[in-house]
Amino acid sequence: MDVEMIIREYITKSLHMSLATSKGDEPWVTEVHFTYDEQLNLYWRSLIDRRHSQEIMLNPRVAGNIVKQHNIDESPHAIYFEGRAELIEDESQYDKLFPLFKKRLQATEDIVEDAKKADGHKFFKVTVSKWYAFGRFGTDKNTKHQLDWNQ
Repeated sequence: MDVEMIIREYITKSLHMSLATSKGDEPWVTEVHFTYDEQLNLYWRSLIDRRHSQEIMLNPRVAGNIVKQHNIDESPHAIYFEGRAELIEDESQYDKLFPLFKKRLQATEDIVEDAKKADGHKFFKVTVSKWYAFGRFGTDKNTKHQLDWNQ
């Protein structure tokens, strides 16, 4: 089973992911629109004052999932991940990220200028350390497959 191929194909089918953060022993989850690069790093934009953004500054360890909705009579399929999140503070990276957001989310160039504003939506990145694929990927029963990544 080629778990990497499953992940690469699956993440193209959803525009949002659930992102879990925590502060102390208080977990939090939020939905964000995301994009990704060839190395399967995940990117999104958010305001710095949002709870998940604040928690990432204190604890960069995150987890999440990417789930395409399914009907009650369909087998669930999902991709899960663990990794380290970070705020991208280097403005020279913004122009490199823009094409990812444009291609996948139809973003316009104003997102780069917005990210440069103190109160604008900033770029964030998850460097994934583990991927999981759950579902009937080529089998007749639901199974979970793990792929260690960026180790």
